[in-house]
Amino acid sequence: MREDLADRVRNHPKYAELVSKRRFLAWLLSFLMLTIYFSFILLIAYEPQLKLMGTPISPTAVTTWGIPIGISIILSAFVLTGIYVWRANGEFDDLNNQIKEDMKK
Repeated sequence: MREDLADRVRNHPKYAELVSKRRFLAWLLSFLMLTIYFSFILLIAYEPQLKLMGTPISPTAVTTWGIPIGISIILSAFVLTGIYVWRANGEFDDLNNQIKEDMKK
C-alpha cells in the first residue's frame, strides 16, 4: 500500500514540477552565495594590490571598508535564506498541498 502511494506521488506531474522548481532555486541560491563568498576571498587575496579592505571609510574613521563588506556578506546569507523560505512557504507549499489533495482522491 505505501509503495503504491509513493509511486503515485512520484508519478504525479505536480511532484515533478515541485522537485524541478526546488532544485533550480537551491542551485541558483547556492551559486549566488558561493559567488559572493569567493568574490570576497579573491578580494582578500588581491588586497595588498588594491588596498581596499584596509582603507578607512572616511579620513577620520577608524572603520575600514573591510568591515561593511564582511557584514554585507553575512547579511546576504540571511537574505538568500529568506528568499528560499518565502518561496518554500508560498509556491512550494501550495504545490505540496495540491499533491496531497490529489492523493486523497
